[in-house]
Order: sequence, then C-alpha cells, then structure tokens
Amino acid sequence: MNLSSGSRMLVLPREKNCHILTGKAPEGAGAPFRILNGTEILWEGKAGETFEVKIGTKNAYLLSSTADNLSWKMLQWKGNSDSDKETTSCNIAAETLPDNKQDAGPELRRILSRAAHSDANKCSITIPKGEYHFYPEGALPMSFYISNHDQQDIQPVGIPLVGQEQLSIDGNGSTFVFHGRMQPILLMDSDRVALNNITIRHDNPYYNEGKIVEIKDGTTTLEYAPQFRWEVKNGCYYLTGDGAAKAPNAVLAFQPDGQMVPTGRGGDIAWSPRCEQVASNRVKFFTDAAKHGLKEGHILVQRHYGRPHPAMVLYRANGITLNKVVFQDSQGMALVAQRSRDITINGGGCICAPGRVYTVSADATHFSNCAGTITVNGALYEGMMDDAINVHSTCLGIAKVINEREIIARYMHPQAVGFEVFLPGEKVQFIRGKTLENHPQLGTVETAQKLDENNLRLTLSAPLPEGIGEGDAIENADWYPAVNFIGCTVRHNRARGSLFTTPKPVLVKDCKFIASHGSAILLAGDAQGWYESGRCLDVKIINNLFEHNLTARYQFTEGIISIYPMVKQPEVQTERYHRNILIEGNTFITHRVPLIHAISADNLIFRNNIVKYDNRYPGMHGGPPYILQHCGKTDLQHL
Repeated sequence: MNLSSGSRMLVLPREKNCHILTGKAPEGAGAPFRILNGTEILWEGKAGETFEVKIGTKNAYLLSSTADNLSWKMLQWKGNSDSDKETTSCNIAAETLPDNKQDAGPELRRILSRAAHSDANKCSITIPKGEYHFYPEGALPMSFYISNHDQQDIQPVGIPLVGQEQLSIDGNGSTFVFHGRMQPILLMDSDRVALNNITIRHDNPYYNEGKIVEIKDGTTTLEYAPQFRWEVKNGCYYLTGDGAAKAPNAVLAFQPDGQMVPTGRGGDIAWSPRCEQVASNRVKFFTDAAKHGLKEGHILVQRHYGRPHPAMVLYRANGITLNKVVFQDSQGMALVAQRSRDITINGGGCICAPGRVYTVSADATHFSNCAGTITVNGALYEGMMDDAINVHSTCLGIAKVINEREIIARYMHPQAVGFEVFLPGEKVQFIRGKTLENHPQLGTVETAQKLDENNLRLTLSAPLPEGIGEGDAIENADWYPAVNFIGCTVRHNRARGSLFTTPKPVLVKDCKFIASHGSAILLAGDAQGWYESGRCLDVKIINNLFEHNLTARYQFTEGIISIYPMVKQPEVQTERYHRNILIEGNTFITHRVPLIHAISADNLIFRNNIVKYDNRYPGMHGGPPYILQHCGKTDLQHL
C-alpha cells in the first residue's frame, strides 16, 4: 500500500479490524519523520527506518519536520483492533492538571488520549476551575492548512481534540492561557464534541494598547499598562508580546468605553514605529495624532497584519457545540471552521479582557466550506478587527482546461489554500467569472489530484458546460450551510458586523448591532479577490436593532445593510446574484447613511421597519435611504 505524496500532514484512515501500522519512512529530506494518533507522537525516526506502531484511534497522521511528506511506502495494517479499546465508562476528573503556570498540555493530552481510546458510548472530562497554561515547547507538532490565515509549516497544538467521538469537556469557568506562537485548540476528525465554560486568552496580547497622554509639537506620547510587552530599540518601537519582536505599522483608535473612533475609510491609521522612550511606561512617537482627529484619552491599538494562528480550528469536525466559550484574544481569528458540519454556539463569544478594548485580530467566527446548520445563540462579540461571523464558500479559479473533462483548478488567495475543497463524488457549481452567474448545470468530481498547495487537477464525470472555461470559477455545491444568528450582540468592531454568502437559509433575528465601523450586515461574493462565493437565495433579517453603524466606509460597506457582490459586468447579467432578502420589523438608529446599498439583488423587501435619524456622525452619500445598482424586483417602503 502506497500513500500519495503531498504537503502538510497526511491522514491515513485505519483499516477495519486492524490496529497496527507497519512500514518504512520516506527516503531523503524531511527527517525526523513522525507518526501521530492525534494526541501524541507514537513513533519518530530517520529517513528509510522501518516501524511498527500501535494505532488505537480511527486515523494515523504522517508528518515530517518540513511538512513535505513524500512517498510513504510499504505501509500495511495488521492486528486485531478489539484489544485496543477500553470498555469501561469514561468519566474523567482532570484533577491532575497543573494550575501553577506549569505546562498543562502534556497531561491534558494524556487524558484526551484515554478518551479517544475509550469504547464507552460517551466520554466526559471535568476540569476543576482554575487557570491552566500551555506552551509551544510542550505542544503537539502538527501540520495542516487553515483557511484565511498565514500558512505555517508546523503548528504547535496546545489542545488537540483529534479523533474524538461523543466527548464533552467542562471547564467549570476555567481560563486557558497560551504562551508564544502556537495553535491553542484544534478540533479535527471528531464528531459530537462539546466544550463548556472555558475562557481562552494569551499570556500577552498579540497587539498592544496605549493611551494617548500627550499630543505636542507633532509628537504623540502613549502610556502602557504593565500587561503589554514592548521594547524600544535603535529608535524603533517593537511589539514583543507574541514572543517575536515586530514593529507595528498601523493603529486603530478607541474611546475609553470601547467604541471605535471614526478615523477614515478603513479605520486603520498608518503609524510609524519611530519613537523614543520617555518613561518606564511611556513612549513618544514622532507621529501627530491630532492630524487624524485624535485627542488625549483615546486608546490606540497598535497592530500589524499577520495571522499566524486562530484561537480554535474546526477541521472535518461534525456536531460541535461551544457552550459559554469566551475568546479574549487571538493571534488571528477566534474560531475558524472548515469542511465541518452542524456547529452550535451558545453564549460566550469574543469579550474584552479587563483593561482592554480589543479582542481578536480579524473575524470572531469564520466558516469556510461548511455544511449542515450553523447556529449562534446569545453570544457577545466586541472589539474585533473584523466581522463577528463570516460564512462563505471558497471557490477556485479555473486556471487551465486540459480537455473537456479535465481542468486545473487554483486556490486564488495565498491565505486560503490547501484544504480540501473538492473530493471525488462531490458536486461542482460552475460560476461565470465576469458576471458571477451560476451555471444551471452542476458537475461531479470523478478524481481530484493535488498537484501542490495551490493547484488541483480535477477530472469531471461529464464535459464542462458550454461557455465555462479559463477565467471562470468553481465551488463545491455539496458544502453550503444554513445559518441562524439569533439574540447576539455585535458592538465596537472594525469592518462589518456579519457577513453571509451561502444559498442555504440565513436567519438574523433579535440581534443588536451597535457601533460597527462598517456595515452591520454584508451579503458578499466574489470570484476575483478572496474568491469567497456562495450566492444568497433566502435571507431573513427580522427584529434586530441597528444603532450607529457605518461610521467608516470599510470594504464593501456602503449601507447599513450592504449587498455587494464583486461583479465585473453586472450590466450583462441575465439573473441577479443575491435573491429573496426580507428586512422586516427592525429598528434603525442612525445618522444620514443609506439603510440599504444593493448591487445585483432581486426580490429585495424592506418593510415595517422603524428608522430614527440623528446627527451624531456626518452623513454619507447625501443620506438617501436606498442605493440600488443593477437590481431586479424590489419592494422598499419609503420613509
């Protein structure tokens, strides 16, 4: 048995009734080679070494130090798997976890390994309330692609929830603290897992916050609380909280109460790191904050644009529930889910730690190529740099047509590569690149060969539809989720409050969108930038409060509710991209900005909404309630 070559960690499903894997490590570069079961390293060896490893979980994972696993050969399963399972009930009190700043990762992985090997119908782990610390040095080295993030060769995973079934973990209000650059939590190849009553944060934030204490003679002096780590070296300011010194190149401005200060189209202000230290907790920057409308007392979040790790990744995970899970910060997004199904979030959210005004560096929750139903109930999302929720497909560009049934499909954005978009037997939706029109004929994948992290060679079961070719795009028609976003509060964030791009039903109900810097709700879609597609066909926005959104014109945010697919040639469309959008029973408290800005929408209904205007912020576009471009049928109540 040969395993196909490929980048990143390779997954090898265990054969039925077998639990021992034998074989030989690849020849050449890449050593040390490793075999993992999802919670621990089972074998490590040099190139060409033979091995015999006992695998008790449903998958083995093959990994090299360079994450380039080539030509694993002579692999064979044998043995009787029945001897490897524990048949006793699995209710574990995790009282052995160290809570004195020692690394809790190795001990928690030992407990998780026991749960993964259990044959009980359901396993529960109860963690005594405490503060538990996790370090990269004691983490499990793994390697996988993460949508919409910088791609790392190796991710040190603090808590690998891999290969688990019917597992419940209750933190009883515990805080998990992560140190340095690492992937805090990974839920992969797992089913019906629940995480309860946990707060997640880093020992030191990925970005710093400084309060303006003086603006004088073209300079700005910031004062820092002791929790933030930084240094001034050779007249330059560096962030050091993530374990690696890096100069920030932008700031975002906040009021002391957490609301963002409107400072331009995107909110970011270019900020030079040139400075001098003037006290133990104060730094004078050679930048004039007053030129950007800022004043003493404002808080500046100093940031850069790296996204090394989200706080939690869901990958090939189904039936996942997060109950009262709070993210206080992250090194990227808070939660990324990809190729996962049926996800429920109850309470929790992204909530500022005491003394801070920001939480995560991009989206709070991000769902790429998911299915089933995504439900978010009663969560609070505040202080994010981007959206509270972003649901979309990842479409691939057609880079080359080999023949009528074979194409090269390409991941088009460097932060959205590598993970499975298509597998054999799955349906293909063809998208015309210039108009974003979906072709009525679906295809079926017969074979999918990964050429490298950017390119797939797909063989289809039938010829390409007429008119589809290079420059067009494809998305997976089997992986679209329905969304329920109910009773949530989104406030004081940059970018948008929420973003939906899926043809399955979307319900936004009883939510509060307060002081989102951009639009409160965006229906997007493109096949030319991020390649995030999935037209909306059934959206209901009901009984929500929209209070002073759109204080800056961030990307695609031209109205409080923005319908803004990126269509190159909307004038030649034969059908509109987004359809069947009902906006009813909502309350808008706003300055003079468009309530709706819509491009390529059909059957758009706006009725029975309360609108209250004030002059808290300057108007935009002259204050018309609706701006429509290339739209079809609409029913909009005039104010």
